[in-house]
Amino acid sequence: MLLFIPVRLAIAHHQAPQPQAILVLGGGEDREEFAAQFAKFHPTLKIWVSSGSPPNKSRAIFQDAGIADSRVYLDYRATDTVTNFTTLVKVFQQQQIQHLFLITSDYHMPRAKAIATLVLGSQGIAFTPFAVPSNRTQESLLHIIRDIVRSLLWIVTGHTGASL
Repeated sequence: MLLFIPVRLAIAHHQAPQPQAILVLGGGEDREEFAAQFAKFHPTLKIWVSSGSPPNKSRAIFQDAGIADSRVYLDYRATDTVTNFTTLVKVFQQQQIQHLFLITSDYHMPRAKAIATLVLGSQGIAFTPFAVPSNRTQESLLHIIRDIVRSLLWIVTGHTGASL
């Protein structure tokens, strides 16, 4: 079952070698500020912010960087890192996005990459990570393993176990 994920990721990378959109995981204004500056170098890409700052603050960050509102999609359905991915994966498929830039904090990136590999990879969506520097220590292996299990649960059942 899980053997198909590397194959789907390889196909996605081959079909879309360059990222087609930006996904920012909520968790701090610094991530959105980084993404706004990053987006200047990728002016054709749409930007999804998953459960980030309040809408007025998030919009202001992107507007201050000169990013048009029409490029920025704010989504507040996610309640945690696993649901950052599971709530948006269908949107990316509908938009025919096969490759994303993934932006989150450096301390959070190992867990985000593990989840993205499973959730996005199982749906044929590749990602290129960009970490926002911070002074925080990396998250624990226990958090990463817990969310790997939750991602596998989602692949098998369609449920994330977020209520557990």
